[in-house]
Amino acid sequence: MAYQTTIGWSLLSSGIVTIVLWLIPGDSVWWGVGLLILGLIVLYIRRNDIEEALSALTG
Repeated sequence: MAYQTTIGWSLLSSGIVTIVLWLIPGDSVWWGVGLLILGLIVLYIRRNDIEEALSALTG
């Protein structure tokens, strides 16, 4: 179930990003690089939040 949800959100977000990159002015490669970096930052922050929450619960 979680696997299907992950794939669904991934496909949905890929479609939205593709449309956004098509609509914005400028070179879409740099926009793509910027969005990739932003995504990595969000994932890193999210991972730290989860680790802190688990450590607070366990001890």
